Amino acid sequence: MLLLRCPKCHNKMKYQSSGSIAGKRKRCVYCGHSFLVSKWFLGPA
Repeated sequence: MLLLRCPKCHNKMKYQSSGSIAGKRKRCVYCGHSFLVSKWFLGPA
């Protein structure tokens, strides 16, 4: 379980990873913005 931060609204979200996060994208559950997981990774949740 990883902790991510949305670059647009700056809310924190949990992300379940099953392997490498290189090239993976996630859509923010608060504002709908899509971003790269590896760039906005904060650490383990």
